[in-house]
Amino acid sequence: MIGPRRCAILLVVLVALLGGCAQFPDAGQQPWRERPDLGAERAPQPQLPETGEPTPAPNSGPPATPAPCVDPDPQVVATCLAPLSAVVTLPGGAAALVAERTTGRILRITPDEEPETVATVPVDAAGDGGLTSLALSPSYAEDQLVYAYATTGGGNAVMRIAPGDVPKTVLGGIPRGPSGNSGAVGVEPDGTLLVATGDGGDRAAATSPTSLAGKLLRIDPFGRPAPGTPDPASPVVGSGLHAPGDVCADPTTGVSWVTDQAGPRDVLLAVRPGEAPGAAAATSPAWTWPERPGVAGCAALPGTLVVGLEGSSAMFVLRPTPQGSFVGTPQAVLAGTYGRITGTDVASDGLIWFTTANKGGGGPVTPTDDRVVRIRPPSGGASGAD
Repeated sequence: MIGPRRCAILLVVLVALLGGCAQFPDAGQQPWRERPDLGAERAPQPQLPETGEPTPAPNSGPPATPAPCVDPDPQVVATCLAPLSAVVTLPGGAAALVAERTTGRILRITPDEEPETVATVPVDAAGDGGLTSLALSPSYAEDQLVYAYATTGGGNAVMRIAPGDVPKTVLGGIPRGPSGNSGAVGVEPDGTLLVATGDGGDRAAATSPTSLAGKLLRIDPFGRPAPGTPDPASPVVGSGLHAPGDVCADPTTGVSWVTDQAGPRDVLLAVRPGEAPGAAAATSPAWTWPERPGVAGCAALPGTLVVGLEGSSAMFVLRPTPQGSFVGTPQAVLAGTYGRITGTDVASDGLIWFTTANKGGGGPVTPTDDRVVRIRPPSGGASGAD
């Protein structure tokens, strides 16, 4: 028989068990559902700890393209410039100055460095004018002077540029016109400046003794007539030019070569030291191009002369002799490779530098135009004048 105390204990235990039981809903009132699937879209994703750095995007799509002003050609040393007209290499051969025809900027170009603006010439680039030629002073190592041929609002002029100074006119009064404004300045082996001027679109002015248009001029570094000119009061030593492209001297023979787009034909003139060719400068060229390829810059190496061809987008190679004739076979190189070749010069290390003017020239333009290029001298030559 269970005593009263044990009955009380059993009653407490029974109440506790009944109070802790789970309560279930009435199954008869709920519809039946199958067990849901755990699909991939509902699967739990692992959570990575945050690192404070953005998660890289997956590598999808084509690789990044090079910067637009990086040229894959290792011979190109400067890119994405305005149309260029001239180049002159600096002592040592590691750098050069180039001219932007339409902006008047003179830039120092050094491979693997950004172009540096060293001066700006105020120019009027209408009618084929602008900044068209550069030459180093005969005493550049001491004075750092640069000479330029440029079209300004007041006409065409030879200008002298000193470091940190504004360009100054040393010879003005050269007529300008709707065309024939390009001109060139070079240094003869004796240090005299030889200047070739355009006719300003006036053929009669090129033969007029009272006009500086369409002429060959010899001046000293201050713009005065050089000693030995036919008229001591005038710098004129030749006439009949139309649109000169360049003046380049051959230090081996002393000959200065002048390129000229002379209307019905392009010509190459040979000017010897102390010689005053007069009208024969244009009527008796050393070489002619009846097809008019657009002769521009030139560079003289020992036994070789190269001429940039702006119109036909190539470089012409000749082999002149000290007597003024040519040997070998004429050769056009780089045809279509870089486009319209303008300024040309040879550095002291023997490499040839040249510039292009493809923008606005009516031909193909690459994303890296306009460019400065440096190459080894091409081989080739020429057998005689046409």
